[in-house]
Amino acid sequence: MPGDLPVHVAIIMDGNGRWAKERGWPRIRGHEKGVESIREVIKACGDIGIRYLTLYAFSTENWARPKEEIDFLMNMLSAYLDKEREGFLKNEIRFNAIGRLSDLPGEVRKKLENLTRETQKNRKLFLTLALSYSSRVELSDAARRISEKVLKGEIGLDSITPRTIDEHLYTAGMPDPDLLIRTSGEMRLSNFLLWQLSYAEIYVTEKRWPDFGKEDLLEAVREYSKRERRFGRTEAKSKSK
Repeated sequence: MPGDLPVHVAIIMDGNGRWAKERGWPRIRGHEKGVESIREVIKACGDIGIRYLTLYAFSTENWARPKEEIDFLMNMLSAYLDKEREGFLKNEIRFNAIGRLSDLPGEVRKKLENLTRETQKNRKLFLTLALSYSSRVELSDAARRISEKVLKGEIGLDSITPRTIDEHLYTAGMPDPDLLIRTSGEMRLSNFLLWQLSYAEIYVTEKRWPDFGKEDLLEAVREYSKRERRFGRTEAKSKSK
């Protein structure tokens, strides 16, 4: 494994439905298989020393899907949180969720809150699920919170900087992703972490998410380690953290 590891990996997990359709199966089979890929990638990140992993699990746009599929996904999420709890505690995984969590079913929200609280002292891997997430909504929410503080006199207009924005995003306190992985060959960000991904390296694979596993993650990290990150500068900035 190369020495230059990304500190924070973000993944757009795309292709569950197409994976199932290609096999003549219902879409839910793709989602079920996709959960297996999530488990494998989480373990691989912990094994090689990646500190932060953020997974795009459900977007605000996904609410437009058929009710039957949404109900299945919410039930699957609820079951996933129950099943993974012991493993997260045992393997020092700190759990987090970002997005408009108020949109989620009450039972799911409660489980998210409980798992976040129970794992808050874990330090090996910081795992974040983006749920009912939209980067544009996140930025709008940040602008609203900053505006409220300006009106109250807590922040001056002249003191607003990019750091001010960072501190009011859902991801406040987390480092920006170093590497974005997108599966299924799509060449777009799909309203995911638009502010935070400003200088991330992007890796796209044709593989559908259910076929993505440890070796695919390692290949993405190897590719990352070969790149020079310039951040707009003439000379590359060291990736050592």
